[in-house]
Amino acid sequence: MRRVFHLESEPSAVPGHPVFNNLTLGFEAVDEGGALLARCVDDLTLQADLDREAAPRPGWYRLVSDDARLLRLAARHADIERDLPEALAPVAALFGTTPEPGPGGMLRVVDDVGHSVLIGAPLPGERERPCELVTPPLGDDRGARLGELVTTALSLGFLLPREGALHIHYDAAALRDARVVSDLVRFFVAHGGALKRLVGTSAHLRRVGTWSPELIAAATAPGFAALDWPDAERALREAGPTKFCDFNLSNLVFAVPDKDTFEVRVLRVTLDLPELLASVELFEAILVALCAGPIAIAVTADPRADLDRLLAALPLSEPTRRYWLTRRASLDC
Repeated sequence: MRRVFHLESEPSAVPGHPVFNNLTLGFEAVDEGGALLARCVDDLTLQADLDREAAPRPGWYRLVSDDARLLRLAARHADIERDLPEALAPVAALFGTTPEPGPGGMLRVVDDVGHSVLIGAPLPGERERPCELVTPPLGDDRGARLGELVTTALSLGFLLPREGALHIHYDAAALRDARVVSDLVRFFVAHGGALKRLVGTSAHLRRVGTWSPELIAAATAPGFAALDWPDAERALREAGPTKFCDFNLSNLVFAVPDKDTFEVRVLRVTLDLPELLASVELFEAILVALCAGPIAIAVTADPRADLDRLLAALPLSEPTRRYWLTRRASLDC
């Protein structure tokens, strides 16, 4: 195990500062050869069942700033193996200062003319409890690798959080094509609701929702599918995609370093391995089919029949197809 910093953001109630960025403590589990097995990090969307009045646990802290660039700098220079005062000393030294103590165990780093750089504070309200499990890219042995993680989580007594979700990232290299993206947007606009019912999307999920009208209009505009990728990418960027939606295109559109992916965010959290693997394969099959051409499954007044036709058309393994057909048969829609 090794400690790492995890950068995340949260809405702010402070006027003029709509977002606060956080560095929280996380951990990486590596194997005997040093290869990453999983990252265990905080997830600020998980709030239920936490005691907000609980005292901070010793050694747990976070760094807060309104500028993510300063936190990235801090992550490079802070001594993550030390407690808060010693951890921040190298960061303050970059600005020729020392950390300034504040109320409640807080520490403030300022530059040499007194401008605030960041604040370090004890981690509040049981925030050490939520844990998002992040895997490295999975290959053909994903069943065995996910099985090890699920078994370990269950043996350690992990619970399923009410607002939890399963997010799956797919390599977006094959999706970097205007025709494919146009067909993808049309497909999920038509079938996204039915797929969410099929997979049992939780009503407690946060930071999800449909694409903006601007993004849909850009991707489905006449002539978009024939554009070269740089022109298509420019049109999509101008539409302002965000990650906080059901199906996240922003990593693909903005070429996010080390995360060139298409992300599915609507799956319910689970430690059931068959459901995990069936979920991975379902959306993988959709993307494979879309890369080959449009998926011509009409939306009719009979949503059950629509799903049956869709599941029959996708390049799924037969066990996975039966899994989802059985799930579909239990739906009331």
